[in-house]
Amino acid sequence: MISNMKIDKNIERRIVIGMIVSTDYLSRIRKLWNPQFFASEAARILSTWCIEYFDKYGKAPQSEIDDIFCDKVNNNKIPEDVAELFNDVLLPSLTKEYEHLEKFNSGYLYDQTISYFKAQELRLHTKEIQELIEQGRADEAEELAQNYRPTVLDELNVGLELSSDEALERVDIAFNKELERLISYPDDLGDMLNDYLVRGGFVGFMGPEKRGKTSWLLELAMRAITQKCNVAFFQAGDMTETQQLKRICIYLAERSDNPKYCRAGYRPVVDCVYNQLNMCDNEDRTCNFGVFKHFAPDDLYKQLSYETLVKAVEENPDYIPCRACSRFRGSIWYVKEKEKMPLTADEAKKYLKRFFDKYKQRFKLATYAADTLSIDEIRNCLKLWEQYDNFVPDVIIVDYADLLTAPVKEFRHKQDYIWKNLRGLSQEKHALVITATQSDADSYDTDLLKLSNFSEDKRKYSHVTAMFGLNQDKDGREKKLGILRLNELVVREGEFSNSNEIVVLQYLRGGRAYVGSYRKA
Repeated sequence: MISNMKIDKNIERRIVIGMIVSTDYLSRIRKLWNPQFFASEAARILSTWCIEYFDKYGKAPQSEIDDIFCDKVNNNKIPEDVAELFNDVLLPSLTKEYEHLEKFNSGYLYDQTISYFKAQELRLHTKEIQELIEQGRADEAEELAQNYRPTVLDELNVGLELSSDEALERVDIAFNKELERLISYPDDLGDMLNDYLVRGGFVGFMGPEKRGKTSWLLELAMRAITQKCNVAFFQAGDMTETQQLKRICIYLAERSDNPKYCRAGYRPVVDCVYNQLNMCDNEDRTCNFGVFKHFAPDDLYKQLSYETLVKAVEENPDYIPCRACSRFRGSIWYVKEKEKMPLTADEAKKYLKRFFDKYKQRFKLATYAADTLSIDEIRNCLKLWEQYDNFVPDVIIVDYADLLTAPVKEFRHKQDYIWKNLRGLSQEKHALVITATQSDADSYDTDLLKLSNFSEDKRKYSHVTAMFGLNQDKDGREKKLGILRLNELVVREGEFSNSNEIVVLQYLRGGRAYVGSYRKA
């Protein structure tokens, strides 16, 4: 029998689960499948059931596998070890995969399957040659070796013949199958980001020091979990594990462990300029009076200060924010909050457990000391997680790329190496890779980042599928208000403009880098 190593058992288990739950995956490997490629009899039998079902119904069996299994058991057509595998190993995994089905990473599993089937085919061929040699049939063994033609070829080996029926099928997929969106936001922020937060994408965020890059990356990670993605988060030395865990728990509780940030205060919410200025007569408006009298619509954003907003909130306790109609033009308002007790460790543990019990996705946090994390280490870490913990990420976040090490001496070329390999990682793993980078010294004196504000090497832009700027005014007014502006720096497909800005409201004392958004007029 072919070697039944741990890694073989794991990959065969993943292949069988993929064949059960994913029609896309099953249809791609149908022409390559050979039951002899599986080391275990159980995998051969279960995969055969899936192929038979697919050939009859044109889809993966998914939950129907239970009925197939019961039918085989009732008719005594199933070995005991297959029954044990199904009940003890596959059923628990299938339950989790059904919850994760819309984000199933069929592309990555397909790549793994190709590699495994190629190796298995070669092992079978080698075994046949060895048996001939042991039987004293050396001439036949030599002829068999010389005439070896693999049947399992990946797409890179064979290419795509554009005059073939397969090319027509690929065209149909290209035009009709949308890129798989992994993370999405509502409102105007979603209009800017959602098309790029997709499987296989590589997205960067650029900002000056202390602009909240880590908070923003954490926000993306936590939102990914709520949207049924597995997340791998690599901390490259900017923060310790303790600091990162505290931030995650504060995010979940929306409450700090620091008494200073638990005092009575204000939480930002989205409102409408015309509501605040009492310039709206829409019947669906949620408020019947305004709060500002001496501002024009075009001036409110740039002239509104924290002190002015707090004064308006205190003087108008009955005022209600509104975004009821299509005439909506965004502004910021505050909701008053009472003093809270600081978050304790016991409370933090409860919030953490409750969150992951609810969403049932996996978040792997790997924290490294400064100047120790490399792309190779990320790849090795992901490989070990997959082999020994069956963890395959949908989203990979690196905080942040500028801190990674590389086998390149000149710093500028080092950055190009890092960004090029992060792009490669997104393609290899069929995952969304997200990172951040620091802008240049000139960015401290500007209110809006531009393409020229890159640090070290502009080739960063050539590797990302999208790069966005994190902006606040240099005087600190927006930071005090709880406002961050995102703008487009590079977008690989479609039109973009550096002046296209989305205002993001932040509640940082409660760990939230995003609580609402609107387009800056």
